[in-house]
Amino acid sequence: MSKRPLALRFLDGVERLGDRLPDPVFIFVWLIGALIVASVVCAQLGLSVVNPSTHEVMAAESLLTAENLRQLIVDMPKTLTSFPPLGLVLLVMLGAGVAERVGLLSAAIRGLVRHTPKRLLAPVIILLGLLSNQAADSGFVVLIPLAGVAFAAAGRHPLAGMAAAFSACVGAFAGNPTPSQFDALILGFTEPAVHILDAGWKVNLVGNWWFTAAAAALFVPIGWWVTEAIVEPRLGPWIPPEDHRPSDMPLAPEERRGLIFAGLAIAGVVALWTLLTVLPTGPLLDRTVEGMGQWTPFFRSLVAGFFVLFLLAGIAFGACVGVIKSHRDVVRLAGESMVSMAPYIVLAFAAAHFIAMFNWSNLGAIVAINGAQALKATGVPIVFLLLGVVVLTAFLDLFIGSASAKWAALAPVLVPMFMQLGVSPEMTTAAYRMGDSTINMVSPLMPYFPLVLAFAQRWNPKLGVGGLMSSVLPYSIAFMLVALGITGLWGAMQWPTGPAAPFHYTAPVGPQPAATIPASPPPGH
Repeated sequence: MSKRPLALRFLDGVERLGDRLPDPVFIFVWLIGALIVASVVCAQLGLSVVNPSTHEVMAAESLLTAENLRQLIVDMPKTLTSFPPLGLVLLVMLGAGVAERVGLLSAAIRGLVRHTPKRLLAPVIILLGLLSNQAADSGFVVLIPLAGVAFAAAGRHPLAGMAAAFSACVGAFAGNPTPSQFDALILGFTEPAVHILDAGWKVNLVGNWWFTAAAAALFVPIGWWVTEAIVEPRLGPWIPPEDHRPSDMPLAPEERRGLIFAGLAIAGVVALWTLLTVLPTGPLLDRTVEGMGQWTPFFRSLVAGFFVLFLLAGIAFGACVGVIKSHRDVVRLAGESMVSMAPYIVLAFAAAHFIAMFNWSNLGAIVAINGAQALKATGVPIVFLLLGVVVLTAFLDLFIGSASAKWAALAPVLVPMFMQLGVSPEMTTAAYRMGDSTINMVSPLMPYFPLVLAFAQRWNPKLGVGGLMSSVLPYSIAFMLVALGITGLWGAMQWPTGPAAPFHYTAPVGPQPAATIPASPPPGH
């Protein structure tokens, strides 16, 4: 009996190790326990640091003091409801969930794939995978099986289409032509980390837009090349079983009519937001300030904008296809979308308390400021430190598949540390996102990996974990090279990562506004 290849044995070990890890919620419970112990020890040692922004001495505080225990218990509801990502994500998903449940997203993807020339199937599917991040995880559920059908209908190997779609859906977390709900989620976690040093900082939903759009522009052609030069030739020609005749699922007349009305609804929302911005009395432009700062209300309104856009487009489509017959159906579908967010709310409860308690203890500031000073002393260029964030995140992907869980734990240290080095929170977040979008697709711990394997086994019942990994590994390697390249380029050129999101961070001068979430600084895809 021959030994399994070293790479597969390594992945088997990772899978066994990952299976022993608890749910991300209980990872935070463990972290809170460790944090309480660390806060008591550090307080006894008298550790402190001077906040270079406010020149305030920040001493380590025990989380077992009467004041902190009272704050934990009394403010528990406020700690959860004031958690910035919670409101951002739930609002976007309130609308996106309706659009998903009426079939709008599925019909739009099917229509685009069906009318795509066979030669352009791969780049179109990859682009759709990147865009599918606009509506949570619909790409994993809708696009991946559809990509297999589309490739088979074109006489190409269906597993190549599914591998391309899977890689794009994962890569969408870092490479996206337009801002998405994941921006609201991940930058929402960045906000409370910034508040450790700067309580007046506000999240900018498009703060990573230019960076992620540039990554998307690279992911599409490189993913296309990997599909046609590596993955598809390796799989060989597709010879379908005689009894397997896949359907290309043409759109029904009511679906085509629904897409037209959904398009009109989207155009109406875009026109409304444009008027609210450009009219002389438009509320979405702050004319009391100069430069990009006057666009701040517009950028912060995009969360509400996505909610309205998805909701109205979903209602228009649902009414045409007969899914929505009255206002009660709209309420029911919106309610169902919130039910699907229950696991995230549970995770948010644990993460919110971990971040809040991290702030109360002042350990985040102490680690970040001292860590930044140590890094400055080494003389290592900023660009290499940002590349380190990419590599660290990619390594952690092997063990923790949840992007939000990883960033909730890493942000309170990495964000303020890089702020002390003069790097903006948006740039640090962008580097994290690049690392998170490379290795996930080859990790058995990725939540959708078993689902994708099940989809693939419809075409090849003998396909195993190793077979799926070997199909997506070329994308993982290629996207990792893109991640390192674009992060290094951005760090070297020091470009802004998005509108009103410069590369450099400048500490505010003078008194800062008080934090708005439980005592100390507030918490914050």
